[in-house]
Amino acid sequence: MRLLLDLFLSFVKIGLFTFGGGYAMIPLIERVCVDKKEWITHEEMMNVAVLAESTPGPIAVNCATYVGLKKKGLLGAAVATVGVIFPSFCILLLISFFFDRFLEIAWVAGAFRGIKIAVGILIVDAASRMIRKMPKRPTAVCILLCAFAAMLLIDLFSLHVSTIVLLLAAAAVSLIVCLVRRQAEKGDEK
Repeated sequence: MRLLLDLFLSFVKIGLFTFGGGYAMIPLIERVCVDKKEWITHEEMMNVAVLAESTPGPIAVNCATYVGLKKKGLLGAAVATVGVIFPSFCILLLISFFFDRFLEIAWVAGAFRGIKIAVGILIVDAASRMIRKMPKRPTAVCILLCAFAAMLLIDLFSLHVSTIVLLLAAAAVSLIVCLVRRQAEKGDEK
């Protein structure tokens, strides 16, 4: 019971103090779940982040669900998921009652502009942490740089390409590289 409460409260804090969605939450999730609580390893966190991006739903919710499932099964998954969603739900419910008047307040509008900048910084921070901790294999670095260049060009030229296409292309290239390596290893064994 104590672990369930800890899961819930930890993910409530993550949900309450992180603005900007999943990417902005990744550093805080990592700090709590890997560094502080040691519920998962850094390698698992990297895998969870990739898997959470590849599956439907917000990254933070998918991460919370995974950590909860690992620590306490289905009940843990439900508790952690509710924990990360709860603060946003309450805040949005409160804001919905006053939304029209809420954005007319100058300091609130200013705060939202500041939050947008902070979210951008948090996303860059999450990406740089993941890149620094990524194994520095030439193939992985090449795929990373190609995906980054493709995203940059798509954005610069305002092309309408789904990120799912980029994700699937990177997965296909990784799969092909893996298959080629396995074939080369089998050839070396003979």
